[in-house]
Amino acid sequence: MARYRGPKSKVSRRFREPIFGKDKALERKNYGPGQHGNSRRRPKQSEYAIQLAEKQKAKYIYGLLEKQFRNTFKKAAAKKGITGENLLKFLEARLDNAVYRMGIAPTRRAARQLVGHCHITVNGEVVNIPSFNLRPGDVVAVRERSKSLEVIANSVSKVNNRFSWIEWNGNDLTGKFLTYPERSEIPENIKEQLIVELYSK
Repeated sequence: MARYRGPKSKVSRRFREPIFGKDKALERKNYGPGQHGNSRRRPKQSEYAIQLAEKQKAKYIYGLLEKQFRNTFKKAAAKKGITGENLLKFLEARLDNAVYRMGIAPTRRAARQLVGHCHITVNGEVVNIPSFNLRPGDVVAVRERSKSLEVIANSVSKVNNRFSWIEWNGNDLTGKFLTYPERSEIPENIKEQLIVELYSK
């Protein structure tokens, strides 16, 4: 499975955001990594650099590498509507992201691992592909023999916020993907228009 395997704290410090979740290193050093990270003199970024950074941030947040991200963008561009919003909707419809949003896993990385290890079903069938695209009405559930896993029980018990596009049943550990979310409902701090501009060059 292709995924980013490098240092997470450096990425969070580069964007000054908790890309992979709460990070103590980011709290202690709220400036860029490297020996010049804390320098007051910062060169002005070009338009291209700003657009590229926004794309990189989105890739890290959703756990995609370049080829997957570009293919998702092409799919979003081919669909009617606003391309940037379509892109985020398709990213939110990934199975690993839905598992994370439902609270079954504490992070997207953990959700990806649960899916890859066959702990998750879609419409009653085991699916081990993290990039599997959900459609409105699909039911995501924890496999029966996996419901006793400590990591799942701990994660579910700590989740307070739920999302309007997902219907969750805590008793059965099942959730339904109701619809693609509106942009205003997606909490991630991503300027999707910059990504569209970058790929349109």
